[in-house]
Amino acid sequence: MLTRNSSDEMSIRVLCCALAMLPFTSLHGQSQPLVDHHQHLFSPAVTKLSPGLEPITASDLVALLDLAGIRRALVLSVAYQFGNPNRPTIENEYAKVKAENDWTSQQVALFPNRLRGFCGVNPVKGYAIEELARCAGDPQLHFGLKLHFGNSDVDLDNPQHVEQLRRVFRAANEHRMAIVVHMRPSVTRRRPYGANQARMFLSEILPAAPDVPIQIAHLAGAGGYDDPLVDQALAVFADAIANQDRRMAHVYFDASGVVGLGKWVDKASLIATRIRQLGVGRILYGSDGAGGGNLAPREAWTAFRQLPLSDAEFRTIANNFAPYMR
Repeated sequence: MLTRNSSDEMSIRVLCCALAMLPFTSLHGQSQPLVDHHQHLFSPAVTKLSPGLEPITASDLVALLDLAGIRRALVLSVAYQFGNPNRPTIENEYAKVKAENDWTSQQVALFPNRLRGFCGVNPVKGYAIEELARCAGDPQLHFGLKLHFGNSDVDLDNPQHVEQLRRVFRAANEHRMAIVVHMRPSVTRRRPYGANQARMFLSEILPAAPDVPIQIAHLAGAGGYDDPLVDQALAVFADAIANQDRRMAHVYFDASGVVGLGKWVDKASLIATRIRQLGVGRILYGSDGAGGGNLAPREAWTAFRQLPLSDAEFRTIANNFAPYMR
């Protein structure tokens, strides 16, 4: 779905209710996360792309956050789904990309104290930089950009794709837009991934956006932690941090969709080790869209707490607050 590369596996039902808002500052320091740094909304137009998918609005998401005791969330537009090459060609594709980003902007605007929105686009499309610039002028979406390498079929071994990514990252940097990137390329198309691709990202793409936060989603994977190639990629970033590589100065990692999927229990110690190597101060809590096998925010945090981390480490992660949420 959105955390993985199976673009059609979407099924979601959420509880719709409205709970009274509490002051944001009253939750600081408690055990629940301050922010869910990886969430999605699904418009009626997006639901038509996948049988069984039902819309999720800003009101639905806020209800889920209230149930979890989480005050705020980052909403990542899924507009890139209309440019997903794993789907049949969509007529008037760019118009639908714009419409989805606009819908996300309108939804986020209903809860300005709770939600923050990022623009979504397939970075290797010819309209990518045009849409980025358009979003940079949107009052709700100018904060950042969501890129999904899997659902956009980005090939990090393709020099043309790498150069286009550099252009997109450079443009985001110029517009002071943070970037959330699902780095794992298409599983469906069996694109190569691992240490070599992570090194390419580190050396060729990251330097194009040196001034804005870069958030690598799902601990550099696509959900779960079963794939050893994901750990190989993540180890490259852990080594760079250990070596005080300046290119990692503004890089964060969200842990959305990692715990609770697949055979994660067998990898729990390894996941905890990687989190410590990356530094708990760089780890952002996120739960991903509550469908397609993903856990809702409350259940995702409960699962995350099963990792062999200390209470102090969990408190640090719960209180981490990405710069773009300020």
